[in-house]
Amino acid sequence: MRDQEKDRSAPRTPLRLSLGALSGVLAGCAALAVAELAAAGVRPQAGPVVAVGGAAIDRTPAAVKDWAIRHFGTDDKLVLRLGILAVLALLAVALGMLATRHRRLGAAGVLSFGLIGALAATGRPDSVGPTDALPSVAGALAGALLLYTLTGSLRPTPVLPEPDSRPDPGTESGPEPEPDPHPEASQGWDRRGFVFKATTAAAASAAVGLAGRSLSGVRGRDAALSRERIALPRPGSPARPVPARAGLRVDGVSPFTTPNRDFYRVDTALVVPKVDATRWRLRVHGAGVRRPATYSFDDLLRRELIERDITLTCVSNEVGGPYVGNARWTGVRLADLLTECGVRPPSTGGPADQLVARSVDGMTLGTPVEEVLDGRDAMLALGMNGEPLPFAHGFPVRMVVPGLYGYVSACKWIEDIELTTFAAYDSYWVKRGWAKRAPIKTGSRIDTPKPFARPATGTVMVAGVAWAQHRGIDRVEVRVDDGPWQEAHLAAEDTRDTWRQWSFPWQAAKGGHTLTVRATDRTGRVQTEQRARTIPDGASGWHSVVVTVE
Repeated sequence: MRDQEKDRSAPRTPLRLSLGALSGVLAGCAALAVAELAAAGVRPQAGPVVAVGGAAIDRTPAAVKDWAIRHFGTDDKLVLRLGILAVLALLAVALGMLATRHRRLGAAGVLSFGLIGALAATGRPDSVGPTDALPSVAGALAGALLLYTLTGSLRPTPVLPEPDSRPDPGTESGPEPEPDPHPEASQGWDRRGFVFKATTAAAASAAVGLAGRSLSGVRGRDAALSRERIALPRPGSPARPVPARAGLRVDGVSPFTTPNRDFYRVDTALVVPKVDATRWRLRVHGAGVRRPATYSFDDLLRRELIERDITLTCVSNEVGGPYVGNARWTGVRLADLLTECGVRPPSTGGPADQLVARSVDGMTLGTPVEEVLDGRDAMLALGMNGEPLPFAHGFPVRMVVPGLYGYVSACKWIEDIELTTFAAYDSYWVKRGWAKRAPIKTGSRIDTPKPFARPATGTVMVAGVAWAQHRGIDRVEVRVDDGPWQEAHLAAEDTRDTWRQWSFPWQAAKGGHTLTVRATDRTGRVQTEQRARTIPDGASGWHSVVVTVE
């Protein structure tokens, strides 16, 4: 009988804490599942993980952001999301263990994290209002209720005494009952109830999470369907054919045109926006806009389209880095659109010297108006390498301005253009210490041989790419160790807005060697040897690789 009572007693401390930790994890999963379902009804960007992650990115110092891109590349956002989930899991465990002793306090802790998520969602630049707080609030309420319920099953509950079979003391005398030496045995905990509740909660969370993903997918499918139905018209101003000799037949060198799947992606969007092209609108307004206008995607399709090969470069690209690529873009001349709205460049008396482009995810980019209107092929791009823009690269519409780093020129998922001044407004990255104006610096990179390669003696082809968008490349030189600079062979130039491939046949002698490259642009400016960080206006310096010839 005593063994049965012990079996029903409250779980001992280690077991109780373990079950409390499990309760916390289940409560956390339930909170995220309910929040995701609610976000599907509001908008995916309002989900707590996305909102908190976005807030973290907004508050990340530029140096840390550069470190993340340097070490994790385009996976930096995946690493951030996994980090957030790991932290949430640890906090859920801690709150669950706390709730085994203080149920209300543990539940209050879950609610407090819901408040943090709600504040993060409503405080984002792309917030649409108080409704963005709903996913975090709903998730927190569900998680708090579940944690309170599960840990309640771990608390000792009275066990009803068995019927007393002893004679009535009023009719028959006997010795007084001895005190129970194990008072805790008179308390029990609901093992079956806990297992049932925990199992039900896990299954329900999985079902709710799948439902949320399914509903979110509906929105994504609508956007995908709108993209599939787009047939880009033949451009009125097509790109000229790429010269046959623009691409060198050298193994290891970057292809002249970067495939869409390989084109770099650097942005702050934890969730790639899925915008339905049929609902997309672009508003043009601000200082000096005499005729404000709003355009639909079909409005742009009906205009004359231009097609151009343009190389883009990210300001976060380190010397020799991968964040540069060349593509054929199809779109509408941005200068024509602005001129129709009455915009004039500052050089002719226009009051605005900055064009602020806003994305659907709240990102802002500031572009010099003078450069947009100086005759270069600045465009609102609708297509990339012969197809509608991929979602990851800005579908349905993005900006492309040759010669400027992406953070001041290449707004993806654009929905608003405001004309203003640099004195009146600082865009997203300028507020974080980056330069307001950012022309791309002359750069070059060795693609082959790779660092620490071990080529054989004899002729080794050294090759790579060089760029100086909107100025063009005139010369590339290679140096072996501390020897003299030797001119490399340049592939044919497509346009001054694209990179150029180059090659150099090196007679390699046995031993360790350092290969260095530098470029000269069409203005006669030689790529500087002086090393500079990416902050505030792009990296500089010569790219070198060390190899061992065997």
